[in-house]
Amino acid sequence: LTVEQERKMTQEYLPQMAKEYPRHKSAYAQDFVRGMGDKIVQANSLGGNPYNYTFTVVESKGVNAFALPAGTVYVTAPLIKMAKSEAELAGVIGHEIGHIQARHTAERMAEEKKGKTKGILMGIGGALLGGAAGIGLAKLICSKQDKECLKRIALYGAGAGVAGGLLIQKFGFMANSREDEMEADRIGFNTAYKAGYHKDHVGQFYNRLLEMEKQYKGGKQKALSAFTDAMSTHPPGENRVKQMNEMANTAVLKGPVISTPGFKKLQKIV
Repeated sequence: LTVEQERKMTQEYLPQMAKEYPRHKSAYAQDFVRGMGDKIVQANSLGGNPYNYTFTVVESKGVNAFALPAGTVYVTAPLIKMAKSEAELAGVIGHEIGHIQARHTAERMAEEKKGKTKGILMGIGGALLGGAAGIGLAKLICSKQDKECLKRIALYGAGAGVAGGLLIQKFGFMANSREDEMEADRIGFNTAYKAGYHKDHVGQFYNRLLEMEKQYKGGKQKALSAFTDAMSTHPPGENRVKQMNEMANTAVLKGPVISTPGFKKLQKIV
């Protein structure tokens, strides 16, 4: 995908995302998270390079954060509640910026195209968009000669709403590999750290994700099904936690921000 195609793809998804994940009603919550995101973007000179970023708090039962190509970042209210510090939230936001900067969606589409398969296209179209949007994506992704591809995307788009489930089931392009996650983690750490957040707290959120993964797989807490959303789009793993700890250990302590009174107010609101 070109950058312009990423922008068009994002525009296709926005209406459905608004239905599935409505904006949190608190103006304070929106302003605070947008301010955090803008701070990270400015500290790393990312604005318009090549994307313009937006940051939105959304309602959901699941703990998650996710991004559309071309700069659109979402954070769910439960994730904000779960974070133990503002620095942790900054690390998560930086991670989503990492997926955008590394262009992971475009990379996966390129890999599928080289392999002459339509797997990623099925994931994108499945139970996702209305018919018109599905057709729009088909024109964007498929060649005019590939009738099978065009038909498949339009068909999946027309079937929107038939299948419920987790974010990953509806928005297949968000299924990142562990390599993608490791790369986004590195970018996330560096961007949050450069924005002044404490190096020892930026990556701590992933320690809890790993612990939740172990508990969920062990069947110890059925209530943890609410966290499978985050696990499906952001596969936890000991290597990820190890990498974050190594980055923290080698970084110079210059970012003093762990939390602010504003973050505590944010958590009370959500």
